[in-house]
Amino acid sequence: MSMRPRHSTHSSSRPAVRAWTAAALAVAMAWGGSAMARDLVVALKTEPTSMDPQYHALTPNIQLSQTLFESLVVSDENLAIKPGLAESWKADGNTWTFKLRPNVKFSDGSPFTAEDVLFTYDRVPKVPNSPSSFKIYLQHIVKVEALDPMTVRITTDEPYPLLPNNLVGVPIMSAKAASGSAPEGKTTTELNGGNGLVGTGPYKFASWKRGAEIVFERNDHYWGGKPAWDKVIYRPISNPAARVAALLSGDVDLVEDPPTDDLERLRKDSKLTVTTKPSNRVIYVALDQNGETTPGIPDTAGKNPLLDKRVRQALSLAIDRQALVDRIMGGVATPAAQLLPPPMFGTSKNLVKAEKADAAKAKQLLADAGYPNGFSITLGTPNGRYINDSKVAQTLASMWSRIGVKTSVDAVAPAVFFKNRDSYAYSAYLAGWGTSTGEMSNTLNSLLVTPDKDKGVGTTNRSRYSNPEVDKLVADSATTMDDAQRAALLAKASEVAMADYAMLPIHYEHSVWAMKKDVKFAGRADQQTMVHSITPAK
Repeated sequence: MSMRPRHSTHSSSRPAVRAWTAAALAVAMAWGGSAMARDLVVALKTEPTSMDPQYHALTPNIQLSQTLFESLVVSDENLAIKPGLAESWKADGNTWTFKLRPNVKFSDGSPFTAEDVLFTYDRVPKVPNSPSSFKIYLQHIVKVEALDPMTVRITTDEPYPLLPNNLVGVPIMSAKAASGSAPEGKTTTELNGGNGLVGTGPYKFASWKRGAEIVFERNDHYWGGKPAWDKVIYRPISNPAARVAALLSGDVDLVEDPPTDDLERLRKDSKLTVTTKPSNRVIYVALDQNGETTPGIPDTAGKNPLLDKRVRQALSLAIDRQALVDRIMGGVATPAAQLLPPPMFGTSKNLVKAEKADAAKAKQLLADAGYPNGFSITLGTPNGRYINDSKVAQTLASMWSRIGVKTSVDAVAPAVFFKNRDSYAYSAYLAGWGTSTGEMSNTLNSLLVTPDKDKGVGTTNRSRYSNPEVDKLVADSATTMDDAQRAALLAKASEVAMADYAMLPIHYEHSVWAMKKDVKFAGRADQQTMVHSITPAK
């Protein structure tokens, strides 16, 4: 791995010098003024759980898979929808026609056609044991057809305005490379080893040494112009201080989420650049509302206090969100009143300001619910997945304990946390959610709509919250073609859920990246570190 420009060795003859000069000039022009191409080394805060682009809808996975692969429709750094592998699309009732981009090749040199789209969408529901399924992006689709090698027709069960937005989340795989004997073709295990991991993106897979590094190489077949780096080396470094140390020592070029305590020092360093971008990621607390027993509340005589709205409201009122943002988040967050920050599509204008903490009212609500002495609870949290996640959880535990809800924190590595969460091991847990579609429908469909595997909704509803009114409003919005009417339905659904304290939004993160001066990255609202948007600084 090289941190410096690679120099070629030539003889001292004049023709060779002229040849080297011409080559250097060509490279300099291609790299926007950078003298020569080099490797890019990125410190990730969380290692992906898989390289299978359809296994786990998780940001650490998505930001890497969408560098190897591309979708028919893509979103820019502000989540605006743009053409990707589809040059254009149009709707006619329940039918959508997508015209594919011509002359696109996969990294193995094979051509991209409609058959690859059909294979990709057919594979999604067949991937076994997905912790957060990509089926949510293909809901309402009843048929996908290839009209010709460059035209795909998608039929939905009813008018569905969100189809282009949702297709952002499904990168296209190579039917030739990813086919196999399993129902889904190449298995997740095979793809994790690089077998079948062939896409049309700017980089291609080279290697993955778990816990050490992931290496991508330039895809010379890429249709969108020459990628900026010879290689991209990802190093998973979960400890924030260690990430900064790696940057300061020159071992890495860019780091995700440096510690908030270090930001002032990093901004003053003449060798570094710090980029901050408001994100669409909400940090929330989910509360188990499935049944009379719940694993993290041991002493309530077989009753689950979280089924009582008054208890959920008391837990929310105990939280001083502004103090948490100021003292724990170092100001790189905004207190949250709903699950997506206004003015994003479908957010409620009535849920702009987070409610103020009121410990006295919280204690009264607990007493009214039959818990005058409170109860004990364990709050699960990842340690290193979100900005200051374990610190936030510890602060929440302290705030809850002050109203009599004696709270202990179970802070574990992200992979362990998600395994526990997905097996419903927590009565309460802290997590985050960001949407690639840029509107409320995906968030509500994933987190709060009643889980239904066949419909592909409620895929990350680990609190198992269920409210028929919320379900109907979200379902109605999905078939409403008028944008204003659809936004109103989603806002109403959000208002109903938040009034029910379905889950507790805490704050919206502001994403931060620190990098060397010779590297440029503007950041993204979805918090993804997309290396094809990272360029040498001019």
